[in-house]
Amino acid sequence: MPFVTTTDGVEIFYKDWGPKDAQPIVFHHGWPLSSDDWDTQMLFFVQNGYRVVAHDRRGHGRSAQVPDGHDMDHYAADAFAVAEALDLWNAVHIGHSTGGGEVARYVAKHGEPAGRVAKAVLVSAVPPIMLKTEAYPGGLPIGAFDGLRQALAASRAQFFLDLPTGPFYGFNRDGVAVQEGVIRNWWRQGMMGSAKAHYEGIKAFSETDQTEDLKAISVPTLVLHGEDDQIVPIDNAARLSVKLLQNGSLKTYPGFSHGMLTINADVLNQDLLAFVQG
Repeated sequence: MPFVTTTDGVEIFYKDWGPKDAQPIVFHHGWPLSSDDWDTQMLFFVQNGYRVVAHDRRGHGRSAQVPDGHDMDHYAADAFAVAEALDLWNAVHIGHSTGGGEVARYVAKHGEPAGRVAKAVLVSAVPPIMLKTEAYPGGLPIGAFDGLRQALAASRAQFFLDLPTGPFYGFNRDGVAVQEGVIRNWWRQGMMGSAKAHYEGIKAFSETDQTEDLKAISVPTLVLHGEDDQIVPIDNAARLSVKLLQNGSLKTYPGFSHGMLTINADVLNQDLLAFVQG
């Protein structure tokens, strides 16, 4: 299987499909999943002539289950290692949830300074910060994230079944058709990864203040968010992020869930394509 080795010796699994001379679209997955969560988008974009790349975050999927480095700085540095190894230029980076935080840190600290990024997309993304702080009083209390840690430590397998069955895809809403295959695929991806990486990743996605990352990004950046996102509430996320971006635009979706890229791929893929081509 294809791997890139980072500067601190971590093997990162990646997928690289499509013509090597085509514009690359780089996908950054959410917690606690893997690059497999982008299957629908990768197939769609490769069929539209793009080179598509996605990697498994350290400790997730098929990447090495290392004990350390489960934070946004390492996530972004690992993504840069992939971009350098595959010689990716003029790339569009698309991140979902925690992957949106990874994209923000990557573009601000690595991608733009190296001149490798054309555009960015933050989908259902965690920036600027999920945790309630003095600067962001609309965030969630620390108890919400402590609860995630407790549930994961008590029974990761059950927790990783309950989350996609309920709020992640909005399957707990009246009138929403439950998709058993989607739930099982979420569970499968989660259980491939390291419990320690997932446990420590909760702090990374909830407590990392990415205000300065967002302010530093100058490339065109599209922010997409479901208005019924029960995992990353829209008001303290997308609606604040777009105000911090130099060149940002916001599109929201009434009734769409945190997992809208999967459940509503027909809509999201077309909007992503329009932005990439625009």
